[in-house]
Amino acid sequence: MSAGGGTRAILAALAANAGIAVAKFVGFAITGASSMLAEAVHSVADTSNQALLLLGQRTSRRKATAEHPFGYGRDRYFYSFIVALMLFTLGSAFAIYEGIHKLQHPEPLTSPIVAVVILVVAIGLEGYSFLTAMVESRKIKGDVTWWGFIRQSRTPELPVVLLEDTGALLGLVFALFGVGLSVITDDPMWDAVGTLMIGALLGVIAVILIIEMKSLLIGEGATPTELDRIKEALVDGRVQRLIHIRTQYIGPEELLVAAKIALEPGLQLTDVAAEIDAAEVRVRETVPAARLIYLEPDLDRTPAKT
Repeated sequence: MSAGGGTRAILAALAANAGIAVAKFVGFAITGASSMLAEAVHSVADTSNQALLLLGQRTSRRKATAEHPFGYGRDRYFYSFIVALMLFTLGSAFAIYEGIHKLQHPEPLTSPIVAVVILVVAIGLEGYSFLTAMVESRKIKGDVTWWGFIRQSRTPELPVVLLEDTGALLGLVFALFGVGLSVITDDPMWDAVGTLMIGALLGVIAVILIIEMKSLLIGEGATPTELDRIKEALVDGRVQRLIHIRTQYIGPEELLVAAKIALEPGLQLTDVAAEIDAAEVRVRETVPAARLIYLEPDLDRTPAKT
């Protein structure tokens, strides 16, 4: 993923959520709808989340040091993990608490049409943010499904924004559902139900993000497609066989490749060095993210077939 594409999606989401948060708080102050308050807090959490994603992009560009010789690329994973935790605590937990509170102490809505107008406008703004994230994601998604993209992507920002925007759009629909039924039935209980639906939705999305970001923080290897390309690129020239290989993303755009390769017997030291250099060039041309490559030469000791 180009950093520019991710940044555009984050900035679009940041602008949309900041404006929506203000409008929702105004709507809650006027109507008293708990679903509006839950959505307002949700938008505040999303706005903070986008700021954290931008911070992660910035800090990840720091130069490598003696203490961190592989650089700070995983900062983007760390801040994305914090985003998932915030979505769970500020978004899901608060909405569920507010929904339960409103069920226990229901209050009639005032000027519900204000809430409806704000929610409709918010859907339009969130839709713009969502489409921006989809356009940027399609550039790198390839042929995998959207769910596959979220699960397999080694870059955290676009999957995070996509899931956040999906949750935001569905949350707005749930809020409309709650406010609308409260007006139609004259029963504020439905507003509380809509709020609980928002909390449950955000909880599911947060758990998915927490699982995915934790996996990236621990360290994920090359995708199956990338691994096949690397293996094919290594076995060429005087490289007879790939003995074993290990890969790990140490940042969204930086893949570490360590492999033991079997070379033709009898090669001079200069020829061995030349073969290793050539293999590194082939791998980088095939998988540009493979920036750190360590190859250990060996002889092919595969038992002869009888």
